[in-house]
Amino acid sequence: MSFRKLWVLLLNAFVDMLGYAMVFPLLPLYALRLQASPTVIGLMVASFSVAQVAASPLWGRLSDRFGRRPALLVSLSGSCLAFLVFAFADSIAMLFLSRIVQGASGGTTSVMQAYIGDSVEPKERAKALGWLSAATNTGVMIGPVVGSAVWLLGPQTPGLLAAGLCFMNLVCAWKLLPESKAPAAKSTAAGERRSISAMVWETLRHPGKEASELIWIYAVAMTAFSSMTAVLALFLRERFGLDEAHIGYIFPILGAVSVFMRAGILGTLVSRFGEVRLMRAGALLLALGLAAFPLPKQLAAFIPVMLLVPIGTALLFPATSALLTQRCERTELGQVLGVQQAFGGIARIFGPIWAGAAFEKLGPGVPFEVAGVVVFGVSLLAARVRSAPELAPEATR
Repeated sequence: MSFRKLWVLLLNAFVDMLGYAMVFPLLPLYALRLQASPTVIGLMVASFSVAQVAASPLWGRLSDRFGRRPALLVSLSGSCLAFLVFAFADSIAMLFLSRIVQGASGGTTSVMQAYIGDSVEPKERAKALGWLSAATNTGVMIGPVVGSAVWLLGPQTPGLLAAGLCFMNLVCAWKLLPESKAPAAKSTAAGERRSISAMVWETLRHPGKEASELIWIYAVAMTAFSSMTAVLALFLRERFGLDEAHIGYIFPILGAVSVFMRAGILGTLVSRFGEVRLMRAGALLLALGLAAFPLPKQLAAFIPVMLLVPIGTALLFPATSALLTQRCERTELGQVLGVQQAFGGIARIFGPIWAGAAFEKLGPGVPFEVAGVVVFGVSLLAARVRSAPELAPEATR
């Protein structure tokens, strides 16, 4: 894969997530201005993930059939529309529409991953996927700051700026990002592929199969990780007394470590140890970090424990996705990754719900302890995954 194609793809991911992160923190405030209740705001936030879950496998399937480039261009167009609706929203219904369109348009993470799967040699995929997730994490880190700053220019400014950046991204992708799929893969008849429902059912019915096992490892670990992120701010306030003026300094630390791991040293680690070992190590570090969250009584002792989480996820998630690209047919690459993202999206819906309830009903440390035990189970699953040389030749086609 040429550096030009890779950087255009990374820019696409960064700008898309930058726009999302610019408007997301402002959404509850805009909704309150329109007299929305907290329950309605919760549904509005969840509508993004629901739309993303529904759209991810479909985007993957469409990209398998028609190409990665058309899918990305259409999704960027949808994101532009969603940001414009947000900018001019004068009703709760318009805010819901913005979230749903943005969620559906944002279901193309699997398409970007499939683009890398098409273009990058198997031994380099974990590194490239790490760069992709580093780009999205950087957008998440910077977006809220930019959104709050430009809001001072007027309430419509964040949405308009996000739409403008997305449109520039669309033009850049149109001009510079070529198709990654080979013509032979494009022309494969739709009837030769499994349907989305058949693939989801196989994942549910046969969790021990190689591809299904990797999807479950990803989804269960994502459930635990999203549980942590949902109640981290509440835990920091409860345990260490951090208020709104100070709590914001913790999250950039998590993001910076994650970006450094994924963009800086992940490639070297993959070359030396391989994806399977990194996946196993990442699951174990994530489990240890989550389980140890409630132990420190001082903030200075808590931060080193907390850093085990971004280190673990930086190893676990890119390595798992890279292995999945090696365990599926090329003609189904986008759809398989879409199913993985759909399972991950369900995890991001379910994780915060149960974690919030556990935090309130059972105690501040319980969500982290349970999440740590769950990810330890993931590490046992990861121990079953074989390295590529051990696979049968047809499994790596």
